[in-house]
Amino acid sequence: MQVILLERVAKLGQMGDVVDVKAGYARNYLLLQGKALTASQANIDAFEAQKAQLEARNLESRKEAEALGDKLDGQQFVVIRQASDGGSLYGSVTTRDVADVATAEGFSLDRKQVIIRAPIKELGLHDVEVHLHPEVMVTVTLNVARSPEEAELQASGKSIQELAAEEEAAADFEIAELFDDIGGAASDDDDSGLVETPEEQ
Repeated sequence: MQVILLERVAKLGQMGDVVDVKAGYARNYLLLQGKALTASQANIDAFEAQKAQLEARNLESRKEAEALGDKLDGQQFVVIRQASDGGSLYGSVTTRDVADVATAEGFSLDRKQVIIRAPIKELGLHDVEVHLHPEVMVTVTLNVARSPEEAELQASGKSIQELAAEEEAAADFEIAELFDDIGGAASDDDDSGLVETPEEQ
């Protein structure tokens, strides 16, 4: 099915391009979202007549997106989730979670603008793409943690697995120290409590 694009569509073409797409993709996405029109001669003529207006509107929305992108790019958002001691999340972080946390921080985002390339199922820092406009894409970082304190530690560069290993090493060291103290005390008792048995007399 041939359509004429009303805006730039990734991996498809620029505004004004006439492209061949599958009928289902055209009907269920491009036409429905107002990103394209069927490529009839009447629609092509109408597009040519409106081209200057569409380009001006596109330029304006791109400038707004770039202004927001300058503020948003590189931002870090904290998402608090329950997770196992090993750092595996109970569930995963969704595009809606990203949009909600960004909106709570004062950035107006829609979940449809957020692209999560691989499911987020672990605690830690994760990069997420935000498409503010067909020509404006920025990256934000999600700091997924079990508590605000844990998020601060992760932001400083430590992973939950490293912290768990450090805590385990510290606990092992304390246990070893405790056994050394007990062993030392036991040997002191043995030395001081020497009693001659009747056979030795």
